[in-house]
Order: sequence, then structure tokens, then C-alpha cells
Amino acid sequence: MTTRHWTLHRDAVIRAPRGTARSCKGWHQEAALRMLMNNLDPDVGERPQDLVVYGGAGKAARNWESYDAMVATLRRLENDETLLVQSGKPVGVFRTHEEAPRVLIANAHLVPRWATYEEFRRLDALGLTMYGQMTAGSWIYIGTQGILQGTYETFAECAAQHFGGTLRGRLVITAGLGGMGGAQPLAVTMNEGVCLAVEVDESRIRRRLDTGYCDAMETDLDRALARALAAKARGEALSIGLVGNIAEVLPEIAQRGIVPDALTDQTSAHDLALGYIPARTTLERAAEWRAEDYAGYEHAVLDSMVEHVEAMLALQKRAP
Repeated sequence: MTTRHWTLHRDAVIRAPRGTARSCKGWHQEAALRMLMNNLDPDVGERPQDLVVYGGAGKAARNWESYDAMVATLRRLENDETLLVQSGKPVGVFRTHEEAPRVLIANAHLVPRWATYEEFRRLDALGLTMYGQMTAGSWIYIGTQGILQGTYETFAECAAQHFGGTLRGRLVITAGLGGMGGAQPLAVTMNEGVCLAVEVDESRIRRRLDTGYCDAMETDLDRALARALAAKARGEALSIGLVGNIAEVLPEIAQRGIVPDALTDQTSAHDLALGYIPARTTLERAAEWRAEDYAGYEHAVLDSMVEHVEAMLALQKRAP
């Protein structure tokens, strides 16, 4: 049996076409093409070189060969044809009609009896499926801006129900500054509150700083807490990204007796492989550990999640 090796990493910068000039035979095809390419724009996707758009491992295409084939097919697709995409791979073009969809996509469908992480990972390793998240594999992700309004409204409702209509003078602690969680710092400050967001990957905090979603970065818990609590006392809106692992930081905060007014989590905890880093482990060591002993790594991730949740419950019990 011959094993085919697919390209999963490519150092290329993708920019969707702009303007009124078409590169496809119709505007519906052009729209689909631009959506696909925009998902992998470095200003939008989290790790476009790996085809990852957001959510730990949510991809726009199964591999680079599939991406290239989809782009080429969209550009030659007629106005009465439909492209079928199965888990990030183009699998067929059918003659339909002009009112039919130009693209039909289905992602990561497994028969329930075999719908387990183990089976999915086996199929993924064979290049037979991919994880498309909600909007990555369907090519409709538009960056953190897409979740900002909903996140703002959630905090606004929290303020309305519990804090007299504003988060002024309130501290929100959270974790995860990826494509979705990255909206939280700005959503909190838009509600006049203070946000301390813990993120293990410094590059993600810097991205939120560059795009204006977060005000400041700290690498020391003492300094981060001092700034956050001072801003809270002044009634000043401020967001701070703290480089750290929430499974280590939150138990320490609980031990110090600091109780936030609101506590959330937006780590990619659904993805044990890439979405959550074990406590007391660097990003580099985590990558090595996954390759050497995935089962042991997964157990360590789950143990760290337990530490994280236990700290959350301890803080909840202390809340007034």
C-alpha cells in the first residue's frame, strides 16, 4: 500500500482579490473564492501557514493540495455548476443550475458509533478528514471582529443583571486570547470594566495589542494584578494580557484571596491536542511531548483542566 504525504505547512501569504475585477466566471464563485482566501489572510487567520483559521485546529482546507485544487476549481467553475467539498477537500463538480448553490460543504461528519476523538484523529492523520470548527471549514470567518458584538452584549447583560448596568469598577478575569477569546478584553473595556486575560502564547497577546483589542501586556502576575486592581479602584477601563498558564495563574489568584467580579474562560479546551497547554509546560516542550507521548500529554492536559476548574469553583464560592 502506497502512503501519500500531504503538504500541511506552507510559508506563503494569501490575500483575497479586492475590487470589481473578477478572477472567476461569476460573482458567486468569486465570493466563495474570496471567502476561502480571506480566511487564510495573515490578518484574519491564526496560523494560516498551517491552514488553521481559529479554535486551536479549525482549518479552511484539509491540506495545501486541496486548497490549490479548490482555488483552481472555483476559478473555472461555470455558473450552472456546483462544487462539492468534503472536510476541506474538493470531491466533485456537478452540473446543476444557476439558482443552485455554487459550493456545498460538509465537514467532519462521522457515523455516531465511530464519532470518537481517537477515530477522528486516526482519519485526520490519514488525510481523510479535518476539523472545520464552525466558520473555518465553511470559509465564513472574519476575524475577532466577528465575535466582538456578541461578546460585548454578553458582558453588557451581565452588567445589567448584576452591576447596575456597567462594569465600571469591576474586574473580569478570563483565559484565552485566540480568534474568539481575543474579543473579550475590548468587550470588557467597552463596558467600562477591567479585564485580566491570561494567555500562554505571548504572540497572541501581541496580536491583540497590535489590533487594538487589548491595552497592555504583562509577564509578571504581581504587576498585572497591581495594575488591574488600581484601575478597578479608579473606575478606569483597562485590559491586560498576562503571559501565563491559567491552570497555574488562577489557583494562585484564588490562594491570594482576590475574587473577580466576573470569571470566564475561552481557552480552546475542546481541543486537547492544540487548544490547552499543560501547567508548568512551555509551548516548545508541549509540542515535543505531543509527538513523543500523546496519551500522556492528553492526561496532563486533563489534569491541568481540573486545576483550572477547581480554582474557578473555589472563587465562585467566595463571591458575595
